[in-house]
Amino acid sequence: MIGINRPKHRNAVNPETAQQLIKAFKQFEADKDSLVAVLHGKGGNFCAGFDLKALSQLDNTNFSLKDPKSSDEAPMGPSRMLFSKPVIGAISGYAVAGGMELALLCDLRIMEESAVMGVFCRRFGVPLIDGGTVRLPQLIGLSRAMDLILTGRPIRGKEALEFGLANQLVATGTALGRACQLASNIAQFPQECMLTDRRSVYNSVYNSSSIKNALQFEYVEGIKVISTESIAGAQKFTSGIGKHGSFILGKPSKL
Repeated sequence: MIGINRPKHRNAVNPETAQQLIKAFKQFEADKDSLVAVLHGKGGNFCAGFDLKALSQLDNTNFSLKDPKSSDEAPMGPSRMLFSKPVIGAISGYAVAGGMELALLCDLRIMEESAVMGVFCRRFGVPLIDGGTVRLPQLIGLSRAMDLILTGRPIRGKEALEFGLANQLVATGTALGRACQLASNIAQFPQECMLTDRRSVYNSVYNSSSIKNALQFEYVEGIKVISTESIAGAQKFTSGIGKHGSFILGKPSKL
């Protein structure tokens, strides 16, 4: 669990918090015992974006952004990082501007009914430079992404679910618990196979130049798992079937 802990500022991220988030995610990535991360905000809000007060105190002489070609450290912290393991976002309260970009970083988003997302930085002249213009169209399509990016309007739980921005909609106050439950469920799967499929999805969406190349990547990566997890899993599965039975939808039935 990685929690943003600036509740008096609606968990807006300042440079110090950004560095702490980077450190926390690097620790998660390096920890072989941590299979899934849950990102959340403490005190009722996920994240209200970059701290505008901190931004107002910066100028051209003491504020510089690192180019993505040379660094995976972004203004919001980990939003340029590429993880090898799943990250689930527990979205409560406000997840706006850079906070929305942090939510987009997650593989899955569990959103409370009263939560609000939106490109609120539109009204302050602050651009999306933490992956928002890259990830949002891939998640919900060009037309809907343009709707949110150009208007800066709020999008709440029900509409976010309809857009595909939220994966699950839950009652207010329950997103963190549901996200942890989901993380626990994912952690129980055979990990090599699941991570291979996850890696292939990201390659297909962001890296592959053609469907042929994407299918080739899927095959080359997937075939490695056959001899490790797949055969063992199939043997374990069939050992309980019996000589003349098969499992259909998890229940034994006669052939």
